[in-house]
Amino acid sequence: MKSLFQLISLVIILSVLAACASVPPPAQKTSTGSWYQVISGDTLYSIAWRYGLDYKKLASWNRIAVNSIIKPGQRLKLFQPGSIKIAQPATEPSKTTPATASKLLTESAQPTVTSAVPSRWIWPVSGIVLNTFSVNKVDRRGIDIAGKLGQPVYAIADGKVVYSGNGLSGYGNLIIIKHSDIYLSAYAYCQQRLVKEGMQIKAGTVIATMGQHKTTIARLHFEIRKNGEPVDPLKYLPKR
Repeated sequence: MKSLFQLISLVIILSVLAACASVPPPAQKTSTGSWYQVISGDTLYSIAWRYGLDYKKLASWNRIAVNSIIKPGQRLKLFQPGSIKIAQPATEPSKTTPATASKLLTESAQPTVTSAVPSRWIWPVSGIVLNTFSVNKVDRRGIDIAGKLGQPVYAIADGKVVYSGNGLSGYGNLIIIKHSDIYLSAYAYCQQRLVKEGMQIKAGTVIATMGQHKTTIARLHFEIRKNGEPVDPLKYLPKR
């Protein structure tokens, strides 16, 4: 009986350690701002998404190119040099207050824009929209669209895959696509990711299959960000 109790205790401890290992390290706060230590699977875009920042600003603050390869252990500034504002994670489902640090931080230089708006937008999936957009609630900085488990998820416009992974808390299997210097789109709760980082894709490309997240209803969580800011997808997708 004692051996069985010890075995159960060991399994519980190992499970807790495994769960802790999947949680990204918190930003290190100082008197002048926050720093983030890169972990395996991170990209510049996923870090910017997690903290509600514009990826161009994040690159500029760290004096790196937007397409730079970042490595585990590397430390990145989450603030504009000279600013005392502290960026807070924007992907914790339990938080309902705005944590969009890009509203607090400004940059004097204007980024070079290659294409302001994609020439064509399409819906990522067909289905009923389950909720409305609210910038003040982290889990509603986009829309959830109901559907069937395993149904195709489509890219809404031409672009480049800049993140394909499951390292962002609250998003499950996530894909982020860069459509221009201004617009990014994200597809979360996916059952399966079908594209890899760096791939160039066209509007309508099947990039994933629909999954479910903490619910029995299959759904896609979909977001659009403009210069790092969450915006209402229904204002950009075609009316139907």
